[in-house]
Amino acid sequence: MAAILLRRLSPLPAVVLAAAALIFLLPRMAGIDTTRAVLRSRVAEAVPDPEVAARVTRELGLDASLPEQFLRWLGKALTGDLGLSFATRTPVLPPLASALGVSAVLAAAALAIAAAVGIPAGVQAARRPGGLLDRTVTGIAVLGVAVPEFILAPVLVLVFAIAVPVLPATGWGGPAHVVLPAVTLAAFPAALAAQLARAETRDALARPHVAVARAKGLRERTVLWRHGARLALASVTSLSGMFFAGLLSGAVVVEVVFAVPGLGRLLYDAVIAQDLPVIQAGLLVVVVIAVLAGIAADMIQLATDPLARSAAVS
Repeated sequence: MAAILLRRLSPLPAVVLAAAALIFLLPRMAGIDTTRAVLRSRVAEAVPDPEVAARVTRELGLDASLPEQFLRWLGKALTGDLGLSFATRTPVLPPLASALGVSAVLAAAALAIAAAVGIPAGVQAARRPGGLLDRTVTGIAVLGVAVPEFILAPVLVLVFAIAVPVLPATGWGGPAHVVLPAVTLAAFPAALAAQLARAETRDALARPHVAVARAKGLRERTVLWRHGARLALASVTSLSGMFFAGLLSGAVVVEVVFAVPGLGRLLYDAVIAQDLPVIQAGLLVVVVIAVLAGIAADMIQLATDPLARSAAVS
């Protein structure tokens, strides 16, 4: 298992390095003048004074070559120094860590809801293909995939915060504030989990060992969950890392609508203010978490699925 983990971790430095280079070059590829962005965040001058612009360029080290700038930025990032915000002139790391914690709680809650709803629904739908439950689950899953978050979020606010005011519409405090944004985020992965669980369970129930289990007199419920759902659980688990990373980085709309002070809201505000250090630091953190979450999900699948483990060893 340790050898497999090392093999999975071996591409991590190269992936992070390539992502860091792309993130560093992103403002330049977008045609953003870093010096002008800094000055625009400090003074409301359309055309900055040339002497002031030259001084800021030297202060930021922008007069060095591009490789030097990248190595300096990467070296500081590896030591935890993510720079100073252009807008607030304070270190980027504390607000980034706070926002990341909020988004992690929200993503974990959404992933738990998606798994608790999607997997049982998909497994039960596979029990009688073409039946009423199967058609209902399939229809709801298609709806969950098709309806975007910027439509679902206002609908949930209208129903559960205005028409029937049982949940808060905005803010971040107690557990009640987590419900609406987490449900909104969970809709898409829950729909995918239901579809995947349904397909994998149907495939598993058609295998010979399931027929043998039925011939031995096992109850249909036991056959369904012990033999049929196992493959579905392994498949959904393998995608959980991707789901978590996607929820963590893709919650911009949800966090803006529900006024959640998470990573998505932080990046949204940074883009509006052209606060490049915050944007670059946030994107770099998202990439690292996405890679680590994928590896973690892969290891969980190897630990729970003997077939996948034997294939990886061979």
